[in-house]
Amino acid sequence: MTAVDGLTFDVPAGRVTGFLGPNGAGKSTTLRMVLGLVRPSAGEALVNGSRYRDLPRPRTTVGAVLETTGFHPGRTARNHLRIVARSAAFAEHRVDDVLERVGLTAAADRRVRGYSLGMRQRLGLAAALLGDPEVLVLDEPANGLDPAGTAWLRGLLRGLAAEGRTVVYSSHVLAEVAQTVEHLVVLHEGRLAYEGPLSGLDGSLEAAFLRLTSI
Repeated sequence: MTAVDGLTFDVPAGRVTGFLGPNGAGKSTTLRMVLGLVRPSAGEALVNGSRYRDLPRPRTTVGAVLETTGFHPGRTARNHLRIVARSAAFAEHRVDDVLERVGLTAAADRRVRGYSLGMRQRLGLAAALLGDPEVLVLDEPANGLDPAGTAWLRGLLRGLAAEGRTVVYSSHVLAEVAQTVEHLVVLHEGRLAYEGPLSGLDGSLEAAFLRLTSI
């Protein structure tokens, strides 16, 4: 079975790019190819012109959040981040920096087993930011966030893009995507259905998405 078929697109720096598609469109497979977790049968997925595995210090180039289940429930958020930082040879002061940036300073010494899904999302983001990466790859980062948390995430992603970073934001919540992104990549059945600015769509994002993925 072919998951992704002849897919080619570029993601611009300094913008939040929405990465969209129905279930089974090939989004997760594509993100895993970018991160070197899946090897394409043909072609290459490149970050700054190099394969992920060829980057000299990949975690300082790419930060990723693909799921929020990789935490030891008995560890505190601070200790989880310290372990991640040590394993990647990051300066330990980065732990406090990212805890503050994602709004977890007050809960940093609580065990993760007591965290809500939204707090785990923030912790995943903190881990992704530890290396101060140029590129962020985020799969459903708003999952579990309440309205205030969703608004906070929107501001965070826009702020990161304003710093010149490349932000890839995969989500099924089209209303939130429409308020957050400037650029879009839409997949349908493993192929590229649209690549371009949000402003280039004919009509609303929802209407355009349904049209693009119903062919």
